[in-house]
Order: sequence, then C-alpha cells, then structure tokens
Amino acid sequence: MTEAQTLSQQVSQFVATRAYDDIPQAVRERAKLVMLDAIGNAFAASRYPFVPVALSALSSLGSGASTVMGLDAKLALRDAVVMNGILVHGLDYDDTYLPGSVHLSASCVPVVLGMGAHAGASGEAMLMATVLGLEIAARVAAAARGGFVNAGFHATGIAGAFGSTVAAGRLMNLDAAQHTLAQGVALSLTSGTLQPLQEGSWTKRVHPGWAGASGITAATVARAGYLGPAQAYDGHFGLYSCFLGEHKGSAQPQAVVEGLGETWEFTRTSIKLFPACHQLHAFMNCAITLAKEQSFTADNVESVRALVADAAVPLVCEPLASKLKPASSYSAQFSLPYSVACALSRGRFGLNEIEAPSYTDGELLKLANKVSYEIDPNSGFPKSRSGEIIVKMKNGRELRHRDNILPDEPASAASIVDKFMQNTDGILPPERAERIRDAVLALERVAQAGGFVCTLGK
Repeated sequence: MTEAQTLSQQVSQFVATRAYDDIPQAVRERAKLVMLDAIGNAFAASRYPFVPVALSALSSLGSGASTVMGLDAKLALRDAVVMNGILVHGLDYDDTYLPGSVHLSASCVPVVLGMGAHAGASGEAMLMATVLGLEIAARVAAAARGGFVNAGFHATGIAGAFGSTVAAGRLMNLDAAQHTLAQGVALSLTSGTLQPLQEGSWTKRVHPGWAGASGITAATVARAGYLGPAQAYDGHFGLYSCFLGEHKGSAQPQAVVEGLGETWEFTRTSIKLFPACHQLHAFMNCAITLAKEQSFTADNVESVRALVADAAVPLVCEPLASKLKPASSYSAQFSLPYSVACALSRGRFGLNEIEAPSYTDGELLKLANKVSYEIDPNSGFPKSRSGEIIVKMKNGRELRHRDNILPDEPASAASIVDKFMQNTDGILPPERAERIRDAVLALERVAQAGGFVCTLGK
C-alpha cells in the first residue's frame, strides 16, 4: 500500500492478496459464530407475515437454483440474496457493529452462502470471504462517525453494499484491479434511508439483501471489465462527500484502511440478545435489573423517565404517538416506551414480546404511556449506547438505573450457540439444527458449498 493509492485501491490490494493463513484463528472462529447467528435469525423470521409477501413477489420474477433459508423455495441468485437478507434482518435480531451503527451479517452472509454455492466454493473460501466482507463493511460504516444515521441513511444498506462487493469478488477470484472497479460500481448501487422507521413499514428489511445483490452485481460487471471510479470513498463525489450531507466534516475516510489486517473491527460486533433496535438494549437492561427488585404495573407506577441519546430519538422515541401504541411488530421493536414497559412488567423482551398479543396488550400500553424521554446530557453515543431510566412509584419511591452497552461487548460463543438453538426451536427438528450448527462451526472443513447451503432450505 502506498500513499499514491486511493482508499479503494488499498482495500482491493488487501482483499485480493490476503491468504487464509494470514487470518488469526480467533478472527475466523468469530466469523463462524456471526454466520451461525445470522442463519438462526433467518429461521426465526421465516414464520412472520412479511416473509410470504416478499417471497411471493420475488418468486413472480422467476425461479432459480439458489436456496432460501428456512423456506421451500429456490430463486435466482440475486433474488435469493435479497430474500435471505430480508430473513436475516427481518426481526432486527441480527448483530450490530456499534461504532458504525451497522448490521454486518445480514448482507454479507446471504452473499457468501448464495455466491459460494453458485461458484462451487469450498468452506474455507466461504469463510475467507465472510471475514473480508464483514471487516470492510464494519470499517466503511465506522469511518462515517455516525454520519450515515445523522443524515437519515441506514448504514447497513450503505456499508453492506461495499462489504458484499468484497465478499462476492473474493469468491469470484477478482484481482486487485477488478476489486477496485467493483467498489467504484458499488458506489452507484448503494442505498437505504431510515424513513421506514418513521412509519413502522417493512422497507428497512430489504436494505441488507439489496446491498448483497448490489455487491454481486458490482463484482460481476467488474470481472467483465466494466469501468467504475477508483475513488469510491475519497473522491469529490465519493461516498463520504455525498452521503453525509452537513455531517461530512466529521467523517474519517482514512479509517477504512488504518490498521487493516492488524486490527479486526468486525470481531467487536455485538450479537443481539434482544430482538429490537440496539439503541433500546441499555434501557431494557436497566428495566430488567429494576424488575428484580420491584414489581411494576400500570397501577403502581406514577411515571418513567428515560434519558436518551439525541441521535436515538428519531429511531425509538418519535413520532411519539406511534411509539406509545405500536401498530406492528416492527414498530414495537423500535419503541422505547413499549420496550421499557415490557422489560419492567415482564422482566424480559424476547420474540413473544414482538407478537400482536403483546404489543396490543392494554395493560402494557397503559404502562408504556407513562414512559417519557429526555435528552441525556451524558450520552456515550457514538462510542457506546447508554441509557438510564428513573421510575417514580405512586407510593413516592423512586428507582433508577443506568447501563452502558460498549462497542466491544460481543456475546459469548456459548450464548450465540444457545440463541441459534432457541431461534430454530419449533422450526427445525433438534437433530437437524445440531447438524447445521456443527457444519457452520467447522465451515473450513466443508468440501463444497452447494451441499451445505442446500441443507438450509426447508
């Protein structure tokens, strides 16, 4: 890497020349756990109403040979990647790399599974593509310094396109020059705004899979020699100049390549143990902690105040009317009042809490209406996700708790495996779930991707 090279060229040199043995074992092991979590989330989502709607629509475009996880369907490669991205991200239960506010696995894993099977890749090649795709997506997102979210973009749709381009390109054996062309093409294909969160609509679920399909498209046309700009990141109309608006001054584009191959950013990604926006997790931790000390109901609580980071307000606090009374499962996952009410009264927030019997429960909504928010003057955002709640009881007692979700707080391997087994419970026979688990955790020993990927269908 030299100073004369653009950031795209430096990334390209790295991903084209890195050998499997150059990747530390701990990094490879973490990538397998991230993949396992993504697959489990896809199975868990397979029974939700948005899935048959999306599958019917994509199936109407034609069939193919690519597997759709958890469903009895085969689609064309890019359509399967879109569908699998919807499944992985559909419950907002997928990992979050907090420094970049980005879900890494929801685009990269569908690309690796689909492209790996399509190319007849080995498990080792798939694992290598996963590591590289996750790493570049993490770095592209983090370099924006929170600017994508502040500008109204979904960082997953933006950064995911570049990570997917790298993953697909690696499986296609692109050389460094072709990788550079591919990133240039990806710049024109990346997309995704946060408007769906304002309305509780389904569109955000499409972003990761669309990023994945864009990555495959970019890598494919680059392999054929289609010309893309060499300054995808640092050009005058490059990513950080165009997508951050008034926040572009806070970006640090050089962070995309600083320490590349020495520090592995994606290993810091947090595996969610609550199926909700990560901005809510600190608040639910607070509420669950308090629920161990006191029983909370709408009748014995006077008020609940939440201290919230300014950047989180449009995600989980506003518009207030829809947050106080979620109209859908998705709205419930992005509602501070509802999630705090659940955690206070039930001491938990799991998949049952995003079902209609819960988010339409009158007593829960009564408690949710007692939750208000204030801007937290001591917020750790974007370096961490902090939250504090103060509960005033009708008897005059006041309880408060503060929690801080750090960027370096990934779940343990055991808890990730346990989450996978819970997500597949009732969907897969236990012995089949165990076979998938064991295959992913020994991915480097899989001889041919096609046979493994087929086991992920229904």
